[in-house]
Amino acid sequence: MLEKLYPHRFSIFFISQITILFGSLLIPSGTLEDIIMSLFFITNLLAGILVISKNIQLVWIFFGLFIIMLLNFIFNLEAEQRFFRYIKMGTYFSFYTIVTIQIIKQVWEASIVNKNVILGLISGYISLGLIGFFIFISIQMIDPNSFKGILDASHGDTLLEQLMYFSYITLLTIGYGDIVPVTAIARKATILIGLMGQIYLVIITSIIVGKYINQLAQTNEKN
Repeated sequence: MLEKLYPHRFSIFFISQITILFGSLLIPSGTLEDIIMSLFFITNLLAGILVISKNIQLVWIFFGLFIIMLLNFIFNLEAEQRFFRYIKMGTYFSFYTIVTIQIIKQVWEASIVNKNVILGLISGYISLGLIGFFIFISIQMIDPNSFKGILDASHGDTLLEQLMYFSYITLLTIGYGDIVPVTAIARKATILIGLMGQIYLVIITSIIVGKYINQLAQTNEKN
């Protein structure tokens, strides 16, 4: 089963990421929103297992992370103690860090640039934004006053949605200024996410574009 799905791993992972980013647009705000978003993240974790399925050691690590997240979801442990919330954030952060490194490695080593590699390139960039999101939410959990401009839930957006928005606005270096880091650690994290986004675009994306141009040139020479 995994062998048949593996060639489409980036496509599957990309689709699961899109559900995380934009699934809330299709879900009415309410008590089920957090549950459904948790399901989206668990689905994305399963898709991540497919991405690293050639590395048995990482598969076992991801399987362990999946079990932790599943137990957390079933028993809603993070609602009971802050300790479990930290475990949840740490699990997600570990997952996206590992899978992003693996995606970059696989894309970097690709000899032929096709649609699947392009989707892998995009997925790696999206994963950087999710890494930033979990860094920011962890900082906010430790120090609730780390970001200025965070609105309460009565304005329609949850804390998670606002910090995910801030992560991608930072990654894309748009910087509207509606949410601002005010503590030292929040500012350092913001700089880190901005740098990661630029390094990814300048180095990883440029290499793949270069490979694609060479590939086209070689194809034209043969024809």
